[in-house]
Amino acid sequence: MRHVGWIAGAAAAVLVAAGAITYAVAEDGGSSDTTTPSADSADAGFARDMAVHHQQAVEMSYIVRDRTKDVEVRRLAYDIAQTQANQRGMLLGWLDLWDLPKVSSDAPMTWMGMGDMASGKDGSLMPGMATNTEMKKLNTLSGKQAEIFYLQLMTDHHKGGIHMAEGCVEKCEVGVEKKLAQGMVDAQQSEIKLMADMLKARGAKARD
Repeated sequence: MRHVGWIAGAAAAVLVAAGAITYAVAEDGGSSDTTTPSADSADAGFARDMAVHHQQAVEMSYIVRDRTKDVEVRRLAYDIAQTQANQRGMLLGWLDLWDLPKVSSDAPMTWMGMGDMASGKDGSLMPGMATNTEMKKLNTLSGKQAEIFYLQLMTDHHKGGIHMAEGCVEKCEVGVEKKLAQGMVDAQQSEIKLMADMLKARGAKARD
C-alpha cells in the first residue's frame, strides 16, 4: 500500500506540472504580440509529431523494465517513461488549448520541410523510431540482451528526437514550447552520453 501511495503521489505531481505549464502556454499564447498557432504551424506540427515519438519511447521503456532486473537500466527506463509521458501530456494539452486536431493528413515532419523523409515503413513513422519488428524483438529478449538492445534503440530514438526538438527551437513561435524543446535537446544529449557508457560496460556500442 505504501508503494501504491508513492506512485499515486508521483502521478499527481506529474498532473500538477502539466497543468502549470499548460497554463503558462495559455498566458504566452494570450499575450498581445502572440497569436494562437495554426494547424499547419511548426508549433502544432511539433506537438503532434513529438507526442507520437514520445509514446514509443514510453512503450520501449516499460517493455525493458519487464525484461531485466538490472537496477541501472530499470531506473533509466523509468525516468525516460515518466519524463516523456509527462511531456506528451503537455504537448497534447497544448493542442487542446489551441483547439487544434491531434492528427494531420500531412506526413510527419512536414512542418520541418521534411515530410518526404519518413516512409512509415514497418511502423517507423519518424527518424529514430523503432520499427514494429524491432519492438517485437525487444519483447522477446531478456537480461543483458534486452538491456543492450533497449539502449541501442533508445539512443537512435533520442537522436531522432533531438533533431525534431532542434527544429522546434528554430521554427516554433510559442515561447514556452521552444523552452520545452530546448530542454528535450539538453536532457536527451545527456542521456545519450549516459547510454554510451552503459553500453560500453556491457561490451556493446550504439548502432551506426
